[in-house]
Amino acid sequence: MRTVFVTGGSGFVGRALIGALIERGDAVRALARSASSAAAVADLGALPVRGDLDDTDALGEGMRGCALVFHAAAHTEEWGPSEVFERITVGGTRKVLAAAAQAGVRRLVHVSSEAALLDGSPMVGVDETRALPAKPIALYPASKTASEALVRAANGAALETVVVRPRLVWGAGDTSLLPQLVEAVRSGRFKWINGGRHLTSTCHVANAVEGLLLAADRGRAGEVYFLTDGKPVEFREFLTRLLATQGVTIGAASLPRGLARTLALICESLWRGLRLPGKPPITRALVHLFGEEITVSDAKARRELGYAGRMSLDRGLAALTGSRRP
Repeated sequence: MRTVFVTGGSGFVGRALIGALIERGDAVRALARSASSAAAVADLGALPVRGDLDDTDALGEGMRGCALVFHAAAHTEEWGPSEVFERITVGGTRKVLAAAAQAGVRRLVHVSSEAALLDGSPMVGVDETRALPAKPIALYPASKTASEALVRAANGAALETVVVRPRLVWGAGDTSLLPQLVEAVRSGRFKWINGGRHLTSTCHVANAVEGLLLAADRGRAGEVYFLTDGKPVEFREFLTRLLATQGVTIGAASLPRGLARTLALICESLWRGLRLPGKPPITRALVHLFGEEITVSDAKARRELGYAGRMSLDRGLAALTGSRRP
């Protein structure tokens, strides 16, 4: 039996990952920063390790005797104080890497994102040869860029690191993207950007977990792997079908892309300059991540890892419909 340590275990991807690790017979410890997080990972069969990414003692205790670490924790909001992104996503990754090295962990798999490449230039048919940007377009992408750079730089003979980038993770159990979309549509705040007819890559959570497990077992040290559901789909069609599983119908209201970008810049300036509460109704990260084509190639993962992306779009949507609460 292998002992595995997971950060972000109470999150969407983390919960699915723990379930898969337990199912295949691994002993799992998971960092838990609250009582509710501890209860969530314990219900999955993992041993909660109370603490957060700032707690070097908790990280060291959790990783002691572990051969493998999955680092899935990050600050995933699209907006917020820069120091929060720096402390949680970047600083937290730095501390996880240091703890793993000190504990003698053999391999660390980092859950990154295509957002790590977001600099405002087109992302069409992108693969792993595209370099990390010097100037990411917003705080969330910048934090993903910086944390991924730390992980890749830490790869060496003592600690092997592998980076996995699933694009637009969805599926049953989503506590982030899907609930936010449902709320935006029901409140009347949702609008398509340029009609939403652009293509997008997607990655069902089951496919993300499949790729993470394969990266742990077969990934080449120091390498990066994109994960997707396969062929890109039209964003509007995907989102319409996704929301329909929750009984939600999206209207036709749309903003031209140029106007959306201008509004995002104005809103960000107002919120930052006047220190307005909450987050802007539209941001540059949102416009680029969901308002224009982002398609990535997972050919490398299929070739080197044996990744198949076994959960199809239709099966994943059917499962979501079946899990819908009345």
